[in-house]
Amino acid sequence: MSFAEPTLDSRIPALDPAGSALFLDLDGTLAPIVLRPDAVGPDARRTGLLRRLVASTRGRVAVVSGRTLADLDRILEGQVVPLAAIHGLVRRDAQGRILKSVAPAGLARALAEFRAFAARHPGLIVEDKELSITLHYRQAPEWASAAQACALQVAAEAGLEVQPGKMVMELRAAGPDKGDSVRAFMADPGFAGALPIFLGDDLTDEAGFTAVEALGGFGVLVGPARPTTARYRLADPEAALTWLEAAP
Repeated sequence: MSFAEPTLDSRIPALDPAGSALFLDLDGTLAPIVLRPDAVGPDARRTGLLRRLVASTRGRVAVVSGRTLADLDRILEGQVVPLAAIHGLVRRDAQGRILKSVAPAGLARALAEFRAFAARHPGLIVEDKELSITLHYRQAPEWASAAQACALQVAAEAGLEVQPGKMVMELRAAGPDKGDSVRAFMADPGFAGALPIFLGDDLTDEAGFTAVEALGGFGVLVGPARPTTARYRLADPEAALTWLEAAP
């Protein structure tokens, strides 16, 4: 995978909802990153914006996130039907049909190992998403190296995939990623033919950036500049919401 420095904010073209399909990450993109994942909840501004975008794109809006399906519905207040949850391991299409990967046998063992590790390291948070488990160290960055080493060891022993993110290590089942989800959504008649645009902030979003670029669209990195396959960049979630709100 090749990376490039994203273009300055001022070069991002204005959004044309009538001809676009939007793929939006949540944490770090539509919502600021917070210390605890359960602290993110519904937001009137975001909910209203999503309602307008769904209408102006004729339903071509999908949220593609590491959160669970239930958590996304809670935070987004049910405004978006097409969702890719747990980085693509669960996907709900525009018709409301849910496609779900199979939980691997090693996940229960890994969850127990993570919980035991977190009990010995104050400030770490373990999140069970059914098809993946995460070890958050945002509240305790001093444990970053230890958390990363633990995740790599547990993944090797349990036969799981490692998915690093911002101040988090996630172990997951093999299966679709965010790029696969974008391609699946774009194959739906309701999305087909539109210009795909992916907004995301984390390393897990790179698969989405790559997918939309290959389909003739572009990615937008939200947050500090870094090597990326996204073509453009917005400074933070506030800038991302403002850009989306400026669409007619």
